[in-house]
Amino acid sequence: MVNILFIEHDGSEHPVAVGIGGSVMQAAVSNGVPGIDADCGGSCSCATCHVYVDAQWLDKLDAMNPTEEAMLSLSTDRQANSRLSCQLPVTEELDGLVVTTPEFQF
Repeated sequence: MVNILFIEHDGSEHPVAVGIGGSVMQAAVSNGVPGIDADCGGSCSCATCHVYVDAQWLDKLDAMNPTEEAMLSLSTDRQANSRLSCQLPVTEELDGLVVTTPEFQF
């Protein structure tokens, strides 16, 4: 199992334990984590699973692909640590991952 901590914009914490495979977005949705809308179901065609990745985890993630970059460019809340959670596969290396959701998903 991999532990992921989702933190809402107001500081509310939602720790979840999930199996390897799937995405961080799927982990949130299947565990009822608020703040991840996932309107496109994980096909990287919206930005409603936008998260801010805690700085200590950024170098453990795969590089952002052009489609994810394009989707995030539409977000007014984008930050340097922004990622789409549908593009983050759950791997053993992400055990302990911390992400924060923006106040609004667009």
